[in-house]
Amino acid sequence: MGAGLWHLEQKKERLKREICGSLDFLSGSVTSQGSTGGLILTHKEKGKTKSKYIRVGMVDEVRVMTERHKKLKIILKELADVNWEILKVTADAKT
Repeated sequence: MGAGLWHLEQKKERLKREICGSLDFLSGSVTSQGSTGGLILTHKEKGKTKSKYIRVGMVDEVRVMTERHKKLKIILKELADVNWEILKVTADAKT
């Protein structure tokens, strides 16, 4: 295994650990209900916006979990890029 491949494999393992540590997430956005002042979690489902009421005691945790979802999407993109690089390196080694 070449040094470049070794580094890519190490990065892949690190990203996998980050993903495992980020699985406590919620998808959607925290938004205001307007004049009522309450907060809701909105997300798309089959092309329609769905809303869930957020109780006052849950607001901070919901915000943390939605931020975790944003971070998770970035990590998954990075992992896909690393997997592509690994695929290229291993294909080059076979030729």
